[in-house]
Amino acid sequence: MQTLAVYPGTFDPVTLGHLDLIQRSAALFDRLVVAVAAKSSKTGGLFGIDERLSMVRDVVSNLPNVSVDVLDGLLVDYCQRQGVRIVIRGLRAYSDFEYEFQMALTNRKLAPGIETLFMMPQEEHSYVTASTVREVARYGGDTSGFVPPLVQQHIQRFLQAHPEQRFQSGGTIGNAGAFDR
Repeated sequence: MQTLAVYPGTFDPVTLGHLDLIQRSAALFDRLVVAVAAKSSKTGGLFGIDERLSMVRDVVSNLPNVSVDVLDGLLVDYCQRQGVRIVIRGLRAYSDFEYEFQMALTNRKLAPGIETLFMMPQEEHSYVTASTVREVARYGGDTSGFVPPLVQQHIQRFLQAHPEQRFQSGGTIGNAGAFDR
């Protein structure tokens, strides 16, 4: 019997931390589905679903047992439709734990047969978040140390095509502007 796991997220954009977990999960399971959320409650996103799917497909193209799909509803409903019993979630720091623990318990209540497996990224990626990457990019900072080269190209193209998305001093788009203090 093949083992199948899903790694869900918004991946806006996909970071080196995400890629680390994808590669390590692909080594643990026969098949891994990276499920890219079509909708997000997060504010300040850069990319729509089509571009996020494209970026993730590009960065996992060398992993033959990894596929990419759209997550367009409840994760547990997706898992049940696809026959997935294992959900991979990343924990960067203790601050992630409370939220992830709550989500795992909610998913367990909704679908007791689905297990959540927590993984930590390599230490050099443990502080990187997609929202930090977006904010640094909007301030014109260099994000190449946080994302794969293909994703860096997407970020540069996006900001060239959408100069209105760049932060002015004071951080007026999306979040409060943590890097302007």
